Amino acid sequence: MPKLVLIVDDDPAQRRILEETIKRLGYETRTAQGGQQALQILEGPDRGAIALVLLDHVMPGIDGMEVLKRLAPKEGTPPIIMQTAHGSIDAAITAMRAGAADFVVKPTSPERLEVSINSALKIEALQGEIARIKKKAEGTLTFGDLIVRGQAMQRVISLGHRAASSNIPVLIEGESGVGKELIARAIQGESERKARPFITVNCGAIPENLVESILFGHERGSFTGAVDKRIGKFQEADGGTLFLDEIGELPLDAQVKLLRALQEGEIDPVGAKKPVKVDFRLISATNRDMIQLVKDGRFREDLYYRLNVFPIWVPPMRDRLEDVPELALHFLARFAAEEGRRVNGVSKEALELLTGYSWPGNVRQLENAMFRAVVLADSPQLTVAEFPQIAAHVEGFRAAIPPAPPPVDRRPVVTGPAMLGAENTVPHTVEVGASAGVKGALGIPAITDQGEVRSLEAMEADMIRLALGRYRGHMTEVAKRLGIGRSTLYRKMREFGLEERVN
Repeated sequence: MPKLVLIVDDDPAQRRILEETIKRLGYETRTAQGGQQALQILEGPDRGAIALVLLDHVMPGIDGMEVLKRLAPKEGTPPIIMQTAHGSIDAAITAMRAGAADFVVKPTSPERLEVSINSALKIEALQGEIARIKKKAEGTLTFGDLIVRGQAMQRVISLGHRAASSNIPVLIEGESGVGKELIARAIQGESERKARPFITVNCGAIPENLVESILFGHERGSFTGAVDKRIGKFQEADGGTLFLDEIGELPLDAQVKLLRALQEGEIDPVGAKKPVKVDFRLISATNRDMIQLVKDGRFREDLYYRLNVFPIWVPPMRDRLEDVPELALHFLARFAAEEGRRVNGVSKEALELLTGYSWPGNVRQLENAMFRAVVLADSPQLTVAEFPQIAAHVEGFRAAIPPAPPPVDRRPVVTGPAMLGAENTVPHTVEVGASAGVKGALGIPAITDQGEVRSLEAMEADMIRLALGRYRGHMTEVAKRLGIGRSTLYRKMREFGLEERVN
């Protein structure tokens, strides 16, 4: 879905010109006739739909600078590009200090406008990602920071808000890769325990013989190898939240101690003489059918009902495909920055392809697909060609496999001796042929015509001659290809009697 750009200008002719220009750049547009109308839109319920504002500087009534000063400090304000017909350095500095993303002078060329819009949107995406990472590290991530656009996730958000207002144990269920940990972090970020420890434990990744030690800790000398006292994850989460991912993989022995910790608010470290009181909020997550695990005797029924007090089901991506475009653009901005690639958009056909796929691997699969596409991209915009595996599973799409690159021409760069050492002056050079995998490739034999092994010195001299001719006597390139330094190359040339030819 194309991003929406709000055009604010009191000149009707200028609004129409900008509207047509921005539409040709691939964005949707909305217009406002002045500062007052712009404020109504950007302070109203539709503000979340606006991705960028193109704001005129001089307007009657509330001018562009006043709009900028009122909106820029507010969280969630889209990037604002200020434009004016009377450009000056002072005006540009004032606008940028007030929070403008860029400053352009009318009449603005479509190329300049495209660069400005793309840069502003990219910076905004990166700033959003940086803010999310910072909040995640600080334990203050909220549901407002999650990328959710469709209705399928609204019930999850609603239940998450309710869970955040209490210390009730929460069980988050859903397929692998749907974002269960992010939901857990958002619950903490909106609770009274925000900014407190958020300790994550993947129960399926802990060796069975170390589960109790890692979760509950141990005393020094409590078992072989316990040379120091260890604080368990429950104690690390004291005052904060303990997130037990893949809770269905927890061994039965550890389930008993977990039940006691939930019921009594205390744990028994391995080898400890008395229990330790802990204050923690427990959030569990699983991609397994917990009821079936209980029936199979692999999970304690009493613990299941103790964990399943407040269940939250996170729907898979196939049930919330309306979130795919926004998530795809989010991952695009992140990976383009990480990889240093100038990729800033996704074609309409590619977005249709992404929203037409079922995503069995959920958000994690989409993330990896975007990473691969950014690495493969040869243009500023991702196309269907960057998603060949996805296109193979969606009817109506076909990503052509790029042709194999032409064979490398291994012939000498010169046919005559540009200097002493040109390839056709190298004694004993022969065609290697199929043995080297390259037709017509030159090689230096190790055996003389009399069947004797040639000396390393003779072969090294021939190799230098060959390289000098192939790279036209460019000494830096010759040294690089031979894997030696320039000073070493010059020394060997003197030793072998190879001197540059002076014409």
